[in-house]
Amino acid sequence: MKRMIPMAICYDFDGTLAPGNMQEYGFVKKLHMAPSDFWETANGLARDQKGDEILTYMKVMIDESCRRGLSVRREDFQSYGKDIQFFEGVEDYFARINRYAKAKGVKLKHYIISSGLREILEGTSIAHEFAEMFASSFLYDKNGNAVWPAMALNFTSKTQYIYRINKGCLDVTDIEGVNRHVAKECKPVPLTNILYIGDGNTDIPCMAMLNKAGGHTMAVYKDGQKERAASLNRDGRAHMVAHADYREGKKIDLFVKAVIDKIAADGRLKQITCQK
Repeated sequence: MKRMIPMAICYDFDGTLAPGNMQEYGFVKKLHMAPSDFWETANGLARDQKGDEILTYMKVMIDESCRRGLSVRREDFQSYGKDIQFFEGVEDYFARINRYAKAKGVKLKHYIISSGLREILEGTSIAHEFAEMFASSFLYDKNGNAVWPAMALNFTSKTQYIYRINKGCLDVTDIEGVNRHVAKECKPVPLTNILYIGDGNTDIPCMAMLNKAGGHTMAVYKDGQKERAASLNRDGRAHMVAHADYREGKKIDLFVKAVIDKIAADGRLKQITCQK
């Protein structure tokens, strides 16, 4: 019997699966702030205090909510995820790609690796499509109110989660496991069998790491923003550039299927050559 070949697709979220930033759909609107004002407040705090922009946007989320008397419970953040609108084809894409992979003998799993908020992601209509969603998140007090960052993923720390998938160490609290030496042939998902899809500068370390390891990368863009994604391709960061359209027959669909084909063929060749 042929063994199913493991594969993972990792996605950034903001600008990759959905236009804009996830905080702007429900949360910022409820603050009655312009998105530009929210981000200037958060990024200005990072500049003034020499802080991390992910940590400062999380602080501003709590500060501005408290200033307006808004609840900051997990379920409040989850409710904002229901407002998120996706790029064309996203909601149908996962089932279609899963069927294609299965037909090719590939055991495919999807992952989010995002600097956005896990709690908002949990409220989206596609949350169930992912084996795990690695993202920033809050700590909550005994009354269920957000009080402090629990996790903060920035452009460099994102690479940790590629290695977690590679080693099958998905528990973010397991520091020993992710750093433990594991023989290359014993890792559940080879780096060569991972595809990373992103849209901008925060994705460069993940792309660079996977490219060096023989993995696969793609940069997507929305209307009017092709240059940023194209620069990732010119600089050798992304193998492919595609308009953020996930419908069948479009460039993303075709590229993902081609990567599945390659991983399936390489996996079968390896199985044959390893037979005694």
